[in-house]
Amino acid sequence: MAQNRAKVGSRARRRWLLWLLGAAVAVIVLASFMSRDDSVPVMTARVSRSAIRSVVSTNGKVEPVQNFEAHAPVGTTVKQVYVKEGDRVKQGQLLVELDAASARSQAAQALAQVRTSEADMNALERGGTQEEVLTLQAQLVKARGEYQASQRNLDALKRLQQSGAASPGEVQTAQNQLDAAAAELKLLETKQKDRYSRPEVTRVEAQRSEAQSAYSAAQDVLNQLVIRAPFAGIVYSLPVKQHSWVNPGDLVLQEADLSKVLVRAYVDEPDVARLAPREKIEVTWDAMPGRIWTGTVTAVPASVKLHGTRNVGETTCIVANQDFKLLPNINVGVTIVTAEHSDALTIPRESLRQDDSVPYVYQVVNNNEIRRQNVQTSISNLTKVEVTGGISEHALVAIASTNSKPLRDGLPVRVVH
Repeated sequence: MAQNRAKVGSRARRRWLLWLLGAAVAVIVLASFMSRDDSVPVMTARVSRSAIRSVVSTNGKVEPVQNFEAHAPVGTTVKQVYVKEGDRVKQGQLLVELDAASARSQAAQALAQVRTSEADMNALERGGTQEEVLTLQAQLVKARGEYQASQRNLDALKRLQQSGAASPGEVQTAQNQLDAAAAELKLLETKQKDRYSRPEVTRVEAQRSEAQSAYSAAQDVLNQLVIRAPFAGIVYSLPVKQHSWVNPGDLVLQEADLSKVLVRAYVDEPDVARLAPREKIEVTWDAMPGRIWTGTVTAVPASVKLHGTRNVGETTCIVANQDFKLLPNINVGVTIVTAEHSDALTIPRESLRQDDSVPYVYQVVNNNEIRRQNVQTSISNLTKVEVTGGISEHALVAIASTNSKPLRDGLPVRVVH
């Protein structure tokens, strides 16, 4: 009996302990539930004043502004090279001389043709060569004498015919002789006046023109075989050596005034509309880290064309290069500043949102809630946006939640840094 009562008491105590344990767990769970924070942790930033600029970043190539290229006019050998690559030269300085023996021979032949054609033209204008002119003049004197003698003979026979001393046949014979003499005289006078026909004149004139053109071309070749600097500059390309052979059209030398250079920038099609004359350009070169050359846009693209795999518009600028560090044909980095403000209200680009083309931010109010706030914006870049209205300086804006939860108007938040 006593054992039964002991067992019953023991079970009662265990139930009581289990009930107390359950109650304690319930209290703990309820307390945890009651103390749970529903706010979303967010990263924020202050609206602040700073400099901002909008840029187009791309690549470009350096070209000479004033450039001179000398090419071989004919196949020949390089007689003498007076400079080397990198030399600074003065205007008129002798740079390279090509062998001119063959060209001089051709020039002499062309000059002979010119003189022959000039002699032909002179003969044409005078009515023939000197011998032909003298012969014709002698023939004219003789023909005039024969005409006059025939005329006197005819007149005499006509008088004799009146007295019966000459027959009509004799008179007719004398008339025929006069007519023949007159025809011969007219022929010679016509020959003296118009010795050559129009086609003959045209042929001689064409030969003279052709000969003069050939001589001018030969002289031009001779001039090109002696290469002088047309202006002061730097010899930046010299692919030939003394005594080497060059074919017609081969490059012999390149010279440029590198005190200023042209930078041709390749701007991707979506950014072409942002370009305008006189926008600032910054040029960098990997070979000289930290060095920046500046200029302004001098020409905006007139068209878009394929450049490698890109559709680009080409814009150019002139850059001062007084120390001659920028070399022709090098590839450079180009930054075009399309807009720049020195004291602007700015926010991080990640904090700006857009709904139906209306820009807005989530402003943190009372440090525990976010509210949607429409704003007006101006220029932007990869990291910042200029705000021109809708929010004030020092306001706190939400960037994003740290637990990937979406932000919405009226959401409870907890600011984290």
